[in-house]
Amino acid sequence: MAAVSFDSACALIETALQGGARRDILEGVSASNDFTQALRRLRACMRANAWKAFGQKIDLDEAIGKYDRRTRQDGFHVLHDWDGKADHVNDDIIPIDVLDYVIAQRGGQPLDATALAILLDYYFLHVLALCSLRIWDEGDPDANLDRIGALLAMLQGPDGSGQRFVDEAETLILIATSHFEIVERGYGALLTRVRTLNRAHRLRIALGHTASMGSHLRFGFEATYGRDTVVMRDDNVADYPWLCFALMTVMQEYAVRVEEGADADDLAPLIEGILNGLSADARAFIGQPPSSLTGSEADRGEFRALFLQHREALVEAFQRYKPIAGAYSPLAFFFNFSHNVLKGMVVDALLRGRPWPLTFDDMLTALARDEAEATLKHELATTLMGYARAHPDTIRGRPMPVIVFDPSTGRDAFAVTMRKIRE
Repeated sequence: MAAVSFDSACALIETALQGGARRDILEGVSASNDFTQALRRLRACMRANAWKAFGQKIDLDEAIGKYDRRTRQDGFHVLHDWDGKADHVNDDIIPIDVLDYVIAQRGGQPLDATALAILLDYYFLHVLALCSLRIWDEGDPDANLDRIGALLAMLQGPDGSGQRFVDEAETLILIATSHFEIVERGYGALLTRVRTLNRAHRLRIALGHTASMGSHLRFGFEATYGRDTVVMRDDNVADYPWLCFALMTVMQEYAVRVEEGADADDLAPLIEGILNGLSADARAFIGQPPSSLTGSEADRGEFRALFLQHREALVEAFQRYKPIAGAYSPLAFFFNFSHNVLKGMVVDALLRGRPWPLTFDDMLTALARDEAEATLKHELATTLMGYARAHPDTIRGRPMPVIVFDPSTGRDAFAVTMRKIRE
């Protein structure tokens, strides 16, 4: 058998996602009309990475096995979570961990076709996340990432569960790499690869990282590092170069669009992205650089020069994003890892039996299409914090939620950031 290629792997995934294939898969696992039995059958298919639709077998095991081995060699565990209590990588993939939780919580209830469909889509989301780190293996990486984007649109289209996970293929790279890794050897090499992508792809990756890494590092500052910036900088030598690249990339785009006469709506996502990224540690990028940015002086220098050039306009524009009571702001949203936020969204959808009409990307911005979406963001952030409080991790010897929504702390972070960028 010929070795699986990126194109053939995508073609197999497309076969599973197109038309009514997933509906036929779910009809097969639900034949007994017993919820627990259906979940167990779904789990068996996930473990085998093999599916049956319209009498044909869709076998993804070779492709997933190959890509998982390569990605682990690169330093990332995309499919498996880290067990902090046992200090090892879990045996089962994340979708199976979530499926087992549904069995424990809802296994005795009547069959829930929506929950089964969400779980199946969550599995394929992880398959696409794994593939997003293999776009450089062969062919044109930009074209390959666009191919993943088309598959993502298919996954979240009318033939799926209705649960939307992320907006763009670029966010899959963020989700794939936002796990705890005991050895952080892969991030530098991945950043080098990301720099080879075209401008549009780099910008979308950068926008996701300014917001998500801002939230991640603010969580670390408050919870993990006891508000000690020096300790935070020393413990995040992989994160700071990524955030520096992201800030530089977004700042470059802002400067170009201002020169072109872009309007406020066009600039808004860029302005918010710069603020969110700086909220983690503004002095690191504008003032004296820490040792964690030793290898990023070119990115940092370009960002700093452009930021100082546009500082007055940005300071004024930042005021729009100051967190206020009763409204959603990503500056008030703190979490340890991005994939845990997405997992929480999926778990809540599974427990209530209906999908959230929000994506992880939606939670990275205060911008909303309408008032209803803004209200939903506030509701979801509060819901996720409730779960996190009920199931805290032990950090610095104390139980702490790993997802926090706190507008008061967000306002403090905004005030500190504004003070630092005016220095």
